[in-house]
Amino acid sequence: MSKKSIIIGSNGYLGRHLANELKQQAYENLNFDIQEKPAPEIENYQRLNISNKEDLDQLDSDVDYIFLFAGLTGTADGFDRAEDFIRVNELGLLNLLNWMRETNCKARIVFPSTRLVYQGRKNHALIESDPKECKTIYALNKLACENLLWMYHNAFGINYTVFRICVPYGNSFGDAYSYGTLGFFLSKALQCEDITLFGDGSIRRTFTHVDDITRIIMEAIEKPSSKNEIFNIGGENNSLLEVAEMIAKKFGVSVQLVDWPDMALKLESDDTVFDDGKLKHVVNIKYYKNLKTWIDKLRNL
Repeated sequence: MSKKSIIIGSNGYLGRHLANELKQQAYENLNFDIQEKPAPEIENYQRLNISNKEDLDQLDSDVDYIFLFAGLTGTADGFDRAEDFIRVNELGLLNLLNWMRETNCKARIVFPSTRLVYQGRKNHALIESDPKECKTIYALNKLACENLLWMYHNAFGINYTVFRICVPYGNSFGDAYSYGTLGFFLSKALQCEDITLFGDGSIRRTFTHVDDITRIIMEAIEKPSSKNEIFNIGGENNSLLEVAEMIAKKFGVSVQLVDWPDMALKLESDDTVFDDGKLKHVVNIKYYKNLKTWIDKLRNL
């Protein structure tokens, strides 16, 4: 019997790739998002606004997994839209948890978290228990959701698995290649503009191809020991300057180092490089994609 799943947030960058992975694995999957229409490759789609409790009544409670990949992302704009961020990112999860409690749904929630919950540290690979520091509303939302999942497991036995993701990149469809800084680098280079990089570019990140991310998530949740745990997903350790220079070389542009804007400097973490040793104790994971190879294969617009 094939396993059944739900993705909430199937039109997003990670959600679309996860839907593709579930299709390849022959899951009986239903897709939901707030837009009226699905992304072109998404099947079995219905509109759902997770901040409206009544919308959750259309969900099937007889599923194995609920992938909650919906939400608002952002840095400084979260301060201007704090109520929206809390309503969608935190109350949305609470709506789902309470619906599961009321319907006696036994599914496991699979939830993506972020590098931004960590206090960044130079020359240190972060483990899951390292100190946390939220500098944005979005980061605070994610950390709150991690705690909400633990609370509802503790009180009501609802199971979950959280995957902290650093910098995802790559795409199998559409035109969004990455979030945040890497996406900015690519957008500039693809328009034949020089890449501007704040500071000296020495800040380091873990970069992970989106196909590796979705495959690893699916491999991990099949293991019973992944229940009710939080995992870092690893990848390649690069400085922002190294990545900017790879992209600049590919597209024939330059990298320009500029001073940090005041607000960006206040919100920036230090290095966020992930130690994925905990995850490797659960599943024999491999990372098949290479950032430089991927960049080299990109085509000009």
